[in-house]
Amino acid sequence: MKLPRALREAFLLLARVGLGAVFLAHGLQKFVSNGMGATAEGFAAMGVPAPALSAWFAALVETVGGAALILGALTPVFALLLAINMIGALVLVHLPQGLWVTDNGYELVLGLAAGALALAAAGAGRFSVDGLLGKRSTDAAEVAREGVLAGR
Repeated sequence: MKLPRALREAFLLLARVGLGAVFLAHGLQKFVSNGMGATAEGFAAMGVPAPALSAWFAALVETVGGAALILGALTPVFALLLAINMIGALVLVHLPQGLWVTDNGYELVLGLAAGALALAAAGAGRFSVDGLLGKRSTDAAEVAREGVLAGR
């Protein structure tokens, strides 16, 4: 079953803003609440390679990428970077702890990675900077193609 276009666009907006807010909060937490020194120390304690560089990468990708998702700007690029960031967290830190987040497990990072990958594939939708600039989702291109093929 294919969703009506208006509903699909609304769902893309809600997914982008929801995921973007979580990523933005986590990125800002690394910069503001913890500070980059403490974030790098935490990464080192978890065995993350190149902890200072990894901490900066994670903080920047989560902060800038989260804001970009909220706006729907360069969505496929930032969504893919965010997914890569979460897959790194999954493999390097959370996977050995099991599923549950209460045990430092991977359920949150897996959900965030999956959501980011879905947005990378679907695009930002029309209620976005990408949509305003004409870089709409793959479905928008399909709708245009269908119109051309149908003689509209």
